[in-house]
Amino acid sequence: MSPTPTRSRPASNVRPSADLPDATLVGWLRMMTLIREFENRSAQAYQQAKIGGFCHLYTGQEAVAVGTLGALEPDDPVVHAYRDHGHALARGMDPKHCMAEMFGKITGCAKGKGGSMHMFDKPHWFFGGHGIVGAQTPLGVGLAFAAKYELEVLGTALSNPGVDPGAPAKKKVALAFLGDGALNQGALHEAMNLAGLWSLPCIFIVENNGYSMGTSIHRGTTMADDLLKKADAYGIRGEVIDGLDILRLYDAFKPLADWCRAEQKPAFVDLKTYRYLGHSMSDPQKYRTKDEVDRYKSMDSIERLAKHLMEERRCLTPAALDEMHAELHRIVMEALEFAESSPSPDPATELYSDVLVNPMPGMSPIREYVHGEKNPLL
Repeated sequence: MSPTPTRSRPASNVRPSADLPDATLVGWLRMMTLIREFENRSAQAYQQAKIGGFCHLYTGQEAVAVGTLGALEPDDPVVHAYRDHGHALARGMDPKHCMAEMFGKITGCAKGKGGSMHMFDKPHWFFGGHGIVGAQTPLGVGLAFAAKYELEVLGTALSNPGVDPGAPAKKKVALAFLGDGALNQGALHEAMNLAGLWSLPCIFIVENNGYSMGTSIHRGTTMADDLLKKADAYGIRGEVIDGLDILRLYDAFKPLADWCRAEQKPAFVDLKTYRYLGHSMSDPQKYRTKDEVDRYKSMDSIERLAKHLMEERRCLTPAALDEMHAELHRIVMEALEFAESSPSPDPATELYSDVLVNPMPGMSPIREYVHGEKNPLL
């Protein structure tokens, strides 16, 4: 008989964030502010037609990426959906290569072939943003399976960035981020079933901003007020976490991640957050009111953390905050200049390279796999 699923636990008096050094929290504020500035400039570049295709901005949800990834080890694998710029930056991607990818330039993290929805950074164990709703969740389970197989069967770590050859394998946890719209995709339920069946250390994180594109979660998803029922169905531990306050987020998520790593078991998180902008740059946002958006902006996670650091920890001054903003503005502007001045991929060498290995006749104009220009991140 399978164990009884673990429901969300009452808040504990133990606060892991209280033990973090001031420098860590200032670093979180810096990263959240960098993401906010990056997204603001990306929106401007999109409106100027310098960025094409789809563009899904992360403004308002910064605490989710920074707080959850802050609870991981650097070599824990992470996979995401298409609202992925914030996670790529929080995981350590250089803003220049991130912006160049937005612009479709050869210096981008995927050599300009992926664009906004497909950030990928193997050195930082970020295995991509993915455009098919929910399709990243089986990949997250696969990453967890690979880590557990490496630990329990191989015993030694495979050759990967930051790994010493022959080093002992270690316990890892994989994160699979998804939006609340992916809750209704079959791929997620297949993935959760396998994770529960095989006891795989994958955490499914629902960035629940209340809207699947422009549809309220209550209009399109069963048990919208108790999503943990979906975790119960697969015998998976479930937690509801406040994603609007990075300290409360970390206090709840860090123990969960540690438990999944130690026990090598999966978990499901209903992470409450909110996006200030539309689903994408083409979204007129007629499904919600300005008052609703303003109410969430009044609880802004960046302003909350800045206030905590200045008034409670007293480790940040208004002058230092202004200096931080100026520095991050300069970094993002340099990223924009880098992206604009970088060359586009050469169709003669990049259009068909790095695509298919030994394609069948008719699948590609070429018959053999061809390497393109070296990825700038590698």
